[in-house]
Amino acid sequence: MMPLSDNALLRYDRQIALKDFDIDKQQQLAAAKVMIVGMGGLGCVVATYLASSGIGQLTLVDPDTVSLSNLPRQILFTETDCGKAKVEVAQHQLAMRNPECRVNIAQQAFDESSEWLAHCAEQQIVIDCTDQLSSRQQINRHCFATSTPLISGAAIRMEGCVISFTWQKDEPCYECLSHFFGEPIGSCVENGVMAPLTGIIGSLQAMEAIRHLTQYGSTTQGRYLLYDAMNFSFTSLKVKRNPHCRLCAYPQ
Repeated sequence: MMPLSDNALLRYDRQIALKDFDIDKQQQLAAAKVMIVGMGGLGCVVATYLASSGIGQLTLVDPDTVSLSNLPRQILFTETDCGKAKVEVAQHQLAMRNPECRVNIAQQAFDESSEWLAHCAEQQIVIDCTDQLSSRQQINRHCFATSTPLISGAAIRMEGCVISFTWQKDEPCYECLSHFFGEPIGSCVENGVMAPLTGIIGSLQAMEAIRHLTQYGSTTQGRYLLYDAMNFSFTSLKVKRNPHCRLCAYPQ
């Protein structure tokens, strides 16, 4: 790993000063490659905090353009950005926040193709910030196939959740959970979402990414964190691997 510059040591002084979080861990962030799929309310928050925290390379994936209804939640965009590609605007905004963070962009949808399988394999972690069950399942399949750690988050109405997958023995995959959800009930377009909720869940996803990349803090293997904004409550559930999962139950 390249040594941190004097400017970086000053920029990240408050992180380096944390107990047991030293220069070596900051260097690990600087060397990290992270892909964020979905640049909506969650993705904007995740990207902002990871770039600001010193992640070396981000890859942003989203096919959409900015619309007026995005602005309450998607903090990287302004009204003058309406009609522009989300990933292009985000790339520009993140460069102003931290020019040392390399930001790659893909204005296209994540799908089942081998191209995305290869992109996942190149990352140290993938962060799912999409808002459709089918998209989350696709990302889960590629990350499982490449053993790429995955952090999945969701926010809808006044509820949110975060779970990490690192593919350890007996650890579940997203498919193990998704059979609990029943038929898809639509995205936040149909159901609504409170703007600050995406900030809370996105911040938790960014924190999980930093913890994983630096091995800082305790493991969250198999823990599913639920947030109920109506009651101001967090619930942590232990989720086990589904022995009948159509993805990870098959012999490897």
